[in-house]
Amino acid sequence: MRAILLAGGTGSRLNRLTRITNKHLLPVFDRSMVEWAVEALVAGGVDELLLVTGGERVGDFMRMLGDGSAYGLNELAYAVQERPGGIAEALGLGERFAKGGPIVVMLADNIFERSFRATIEAFRENPLGCRLVLSEMEDPTHLSHLGVPQMDEQGAIVTIVEKPVTPPSNFAVTGVYCYDARVFDVIKTLEPSGRGELEITDVNNHFIGIGEVGYDIHPGFWGDAGESIDAYQSVGEFVARNGANKP
Repeated sequence: MRAILLAGGTGSRLNRLTRITNKHLLPVFDRSMVEWAVEALVAGGVDELLLVTGGERVGDFMRMLGDGSAYGLNELAYAVQERPGGIAEALGLGERFAKGGPIVVMLADNIFERSFRATIEAFRENPLGCRLVLSEMEDPTHLSHLGVPQMDEQGAIVTIVEKPVTPPSNFAVTGVYCYDARVFDVIKTLEPSGRGELEITDVNNHFIGIGEVGYDIHPGFWGDAGESIDAYQSVGEFVARNGANKP
């Protein structure tokens, strides 16, 4: 299975820590943030990976990860996002790498307590549209900083609302997405958002709109280590106590 790991961005929410490095190279307990993401994808059944990052740091990732063989990868390629144009734009750089097949996409600052292999396997069996990983959150204030799905009475997602003042559910959309090859055509139709970026929520809402979305609820802890300094610290503390990427 092929995957695209997105490790770009300016890291402004972790300012001071990221003045001289990419946030995904920061340590989370006993290894770098990006290493946890690579391990999560390999545990999920991925053996070919494209890492997308900013040009000024691509050499640092190469020195950290090498050719990927030490992590169980058969192929590790690198691509450069010239400017911070959004998650969807970064994903679009992987079209040739995907080779017309289904793809797993992960944001490299996401840390999962347990493997999301079941999601990848389910999508491999029925690679149509997109499949998302959701995480149940107890704090509605936290949800107001995330993408939140609105669901109908049958539990189907009808839309995803980004950073809602009043969250329509108690689930967050994590940074793992499975897509069929049409995702690259969808990206080409997107218009930049108010912040001048191509948004992954618009991609997901496209597939929701045509009725081709599935999801799984992650059974353990999920954290976005790049969300804020507090989140970075709390994710690191959780991993130190409990580990990550467990079966």
